[in-house]
Amino acid sequence: MTTYSRTKEFEGATFVRASFKGATLRFSDVSGVTMRGVDVGGLDIDSHDLFFGSLIVNGVDVVPLVDAELNRQFPGRELQKAQTPEGLRAGWVAVQSAWQTTVDAAPAHLVDAHVEDEWSLAQTLRHLVLATDAWLRGGILRIEQPFHEIGQIFTGAQEMGFDMSVFRTDPPPLEEVLAVRAERQQLVTDFLATATPELLAEERDDPWGGGDWHPSVGDCIRVILEEEWAHLRYVRRDLALLG
Repeated sequence: MTTYSRTKEFEGATFVRASFKGATLRFSDVSGVTMRGVDVGGLDIDSHDLFFGSLIVNGVDVVPLVDAELNRQFPGRELQKAQTPEGLRAGWVAVQSAWQTTVDAAPAHLVDAHVEDEWSLAQTLRHLVLATDAWLRGGILRIEQPFHEIGQIFTGAQEMGFDMSVFRTDPPPLEEVLAVRAERQQLVTDFLATATPELLAEERDDPWGGGDWHPSVGDCIRVILEEEWAHLRYVRRDLALLG
């Protein structure tokens, strides 16, 4: 099957009576695409950025509907948008409880298994270590080199010029992953325990080096919560497929 990578040749194109049956799009820009009279049976869309825009289906913006349904499926997820220390603390407790249930229930033989082009459970836990390091240790606490060596970096980081030498190339054993993950979870718990509205309102720099956005401390915590809930959904989805 032909693979098109890093191409803009389809921007503004019109496809008439074309078949995309079984095609896969990853890390691609489909914003502003118009589809009329199309067969969408079994169409599967997964977008972490869905909630920052709109998705119109038959004249209805379905984003609020999807958001509400995910909140129903994942009790406490709505608190990822909390603006108070109390709300963020409650949100953190909820997502950590949900993660503990998932990790405890995962069969040992599926810990390192993965759906094609997706991370395994172990890799996802390592990525959440990285997310905590970036947004708490780096963004909020301003530690110059905040990353643990077992962190799972995001796709495309090397092409963006990120220093990959920080991270180990050999997969660590699950016991080590769980130990480091627990340490990072405790860091967030301890930070939130004494967080005040004034602290949450303080401005920080984007830990990934973007110059246009200066998140507040509260924003950084909300990114951590968003990462936790999003990757919990991915892992539960993939474990169900693998199981």
